[in-house]
Amino acid sequence: MDVIKEKLKLLPDNPGVYIMLDRYSNVIYVGKARVLKNRVRQYFHNSPKPEKVMKMVENIADFNYIITSSEIDALALENNLIKKYKPKYNILLKDDKTYPYIKADLREDFPNFYITRKIKKDGCKYFGPFMGGINCNDILEILQLTFCVRLCHTSITSKPKRECLNYHIGRCTSPCSLKVTREEYAVQVKKALDFLDGNLREAEELLNKKMRAAADGENFELALDYKNKLSMLSKLEAKRITSLNKAIDADIIAYATNDLYSAVNILITRKGIMQGGSSFALDEAHISDGEALTAFIVQYYAHHEPPAEIIAEDFCERELIREYFKEKFDKTVEITLAKQGDKLKLLQMAKKNAAEYLEKSVDKIRHKDDMTVNACKRLQQLLNLKSYPRRMECYDISNVSGVDKVGSMVVFIDGEADRNSYRRFKIKTVEGANDFASLQEVLSRRLDKLGTDEEEKFPKPDLIIIDGGKGQLSAVEEIFKQKGICGIELVSLAKREEEVFTLGSEESVKISHRDYSLKMLQRIRDEAHRFAITYFRNLHSKRNLSSILSEIDGIGKVKRLALLNKFGTLDKIMGASEAELTSCEGISPTLAKKIKEYLENNL
Repeated sequence: MDVIKEKLKLLPDNPGVYIMLDRYSNVIYVGKARVLKNRVRQYFHNSPKPEKVMKMVENIADFNYIITSSEIDALALENNLIKKYKPKYNILLKDDKTYPYIKADLREDFPNFYITRKIKKDGCKYFGPFMGGINCNDILEILQLTFCVRLCHTSITSKPKRECLNYHIGRCTSPCSLKVTREEYAVQVKKALDFLDGNLREAEELLNKKMRAAADGENFELALDYKNKLSMLSKLEAKRITSLNKAIDADIIAYATNDLYSAVNILITRKGIMQGGSSFALDEAHISDGEALTAFIVQYYAHHEPPAEIIAEDFCERELIREYFKEKFDKTVEITLAKQGDKLKLLQMAKKNAAEYLEKSVDKIRHKDDMTVNACKRLQQLLNLKSYPRRMECYDISNVSGVDKVGSMVVFIDGEADRNSYRRFKIKTVEGANDFASLQEVLSRRLDKLGTDEEEKFPKPDLIIIDGGKGQLSAVEEIFKQKGICGIELVSLAKREEEVFTLGSEESVKISHRDYSLKMLQRIRDEAHRFAITYFRNLHSKRNLSSILSEIDGIGKVKRLALLNKFGTLDKIMGASEAELTSCEGISPTLAKKIKEYLENNL
């Protein structure tokens, strides 16, 4: 604490980011401050603080700080450092799912429409997010049925291509075969954009007309399909909030806390239609609710398109958030602190959802702590590890008779999977089925990154886990000795008896099957096995797929590569329709039919 006391005296008056470290020099918390001196000192004063903050302060052994030119820069830097270090006392939206959008590429002469989960500043139009039972594929099919816009990625050139099946069944005007002019297609696109903007009437009229025509022609299956699409439109219309302005695009964000755990609820409205909502359980150590809400908003909109308006609690850092969106996204987002009317009712609904979710999530969060952070602490005790195993890496090998040998590396941080850090390896130097030598190659390639510029992407692990017994452990120990590795613990987990082997003892460590630390080891081992098997199957499938396709008359090297790039696996080609096959360059309707017949008859 003497080091901390001296550092507290030297803190500047500038805005910036502070980084809290534990006794193992692990980053446990990152925060931003308008005035570093005032904010950091708050943690070490005897003033009342939330229980979660007190728990975090007990683990602080040191801190660092970075001065920034403004609080906006501090907010952006804080978010980047949280992504980099994944501190256990910060808000981490690890399991946050990104919802689908429909993207219209208006930069093209003949725009296409497709589903995406990534928002980019690319001049395209994005519609969504779609949630709450609304299926994006159904929306796209309605666009195709009613406005005949194209959903494929076929490049359109001055040389006409052969019409695909969608043209022949009246679902596309076939701009790729030059059957429609740019001006005519632009009219179709405008109607499709109006539909996505919430104008559903024309689509309803067209679908009703087509449904009646199909029924009159006794094509009852097609008529039923049109009826189902009309039901989808009815579901969209039913979600419209009649008292709201139809042009309103707003996210309503509410926060609830019990001073130990917190929850956030987001309700999403687009074009006056309630799209649905999401709730998030938070386990963080912010001093104020306003800071916690601001940190959540910054992380959430790193993966979602910001709306025109955010309706939020009155304690949120309104001006800071508005300036952040302006600088980060070059977009003006109105931050509304609802006081009355329909917006207040929506905020109260979100607050109720957040409070209920928090109440239900408390036990789940506590159980999660037992399964993750507490399991890591327990593992340190049971295996006599020198330091807390914050970053754990587990390795596995997969092959069949020495063919398509691959290795996997999965990473757990504080007992939770960090999927962005997973890596896979093709075995390059080992002949035949030699798992020991394959493990040595994988670990050698991994450890070579330590002490290089790549260590930023591949930080030094605290613990390496090998899937296997004493043999596998000894093989990897040889690599450790060759490279003079120190400061990294090494263990192996044998499947048969779930024994843990360490370098410090000839005897295995047997952990109770009810112990959360063993369950965590099993999770990381099983994840490494799954990741290796998946990579092996993909490689094996692609190699076999290429030889199968070469047996089909009319499929040469170019078309074979086109199919491989488009579908990737044999299962996906077998599951594709003839229309989907024809979306591949060079695959005509006749050839698509031949491919389907060959695969059905021979596999």
